[in-house]
Amino acid sequence: MNIVVLGAGAWGTALAIAAARLPGTPHQVTLWARDAAQVAAMRAEGENARYLQGVTLPPALRLAGDAEPWPTAALAGADLVVVATPMAGLRGMLERLADQGSPVAWLCKGFEAPREGGGSPGLLGHEIQAAVAPRLKAGVLSGPSFAQEVARGQPTALVAASAHAEVRDALVSAFHGPSLRIYANDDAVGVEVGGAVKNVLAIATGLCDGLALGLNARAALVTRGLAEMTRLGLALGARADTFMGLSGLGDLVLTATGDLSRNRKVGQLLAQGLSLQQAVDSLGHVAEGVYSARTVVQRARLLGVDMPISEGVVALLDGRLQPAQAVAALMGRDPKEETL
Repeated sequence: MNIVVLGAGAWGTALAIAAARLPGTPHQVTLWARDAAQVAAMRAEGENARYLQGVTLPPALRLAGDAEPWPTAALAGADLVVVATPMAGLRGMLERLADQGSPVAWLCKGFEAPREGGGSPGLLGHEIQAAVAPRLKAGVLSGPSFAQEVARGQPTALVAASAHAEVRDALVSAFHGPSLRIYANDDAVGVEVGGAVKNVLAIATGLCDGLALGLNARAALVTRGLAEMTRLGLALGARADTFMGLSGLGDLVLTATGDLSRNRKVGQLLAQGLSLQQAVDSLGHVAEGVYSARTVVQRARLLGVDMPISEGVVALLDGRLQPAQAVAALMGRDPKEETL
């Protein structure tokens, strides 16, 4: 296969590495970055030192972006295009790819920030694609995964979600191998909701861990957070069973408990008394939950979906509640039946 990955952050680089080193019939993999200086450094150093220091790039991996501002030739012959930008860059990428004939998939997780003057809430990836590139055969690759582990070849399972079998099949062919297992799913809505909401919930569990509230509290947050995620997903048209899979429960557990989770780290730093800006600045990378939390809550309110944990996270991020107050607000809720 001819695979083009647009975006050389940690996750885009990790997946490009994984595809380039698959055994058997070799893929032709092009990793493109908009920053020419970054591409030149990667070419000279043989690694993406900014995002995946210490991980050697396979010799077969082709780097693009220093001599060509847009990989026109590679895209023309691509069998699969993977957009590996943050959520904020997805709309622009899909606009440029609107007439792409081959399957397109994105990796970003979250809701787009509401557009100024647009009058509509922030959108999920499939909603953006429907608005700006409706002819594309597109989908999303998601699931419980830290880029460092994928780049090192550690066992990982992901889900390829799309309404189009051609997209699901392309993603499986591109990435499925000895250390990376790809499951197919036609519920792209559910997969995207899981990927978006788990980042918000991970901030809450980071807060819990940072305040040393204990493992019981963390388990409660993960469990009731999964219920929140499922409620929102069902209201947006997803299937309930999707949230018991890799992109729901799996990604939530990883992001809410893993030490490599940037969103969990934000919660921990807030619990230590850092401001939100200080917490974000200390990461050096994007923590999507910080930027999509408000949109998650906005969409939930418009749909009449109760999401108290997510509401508490937004109040914390906005400075309306201090860490201990956010916990007290959750624990002070009236008793109820354990249902979705």
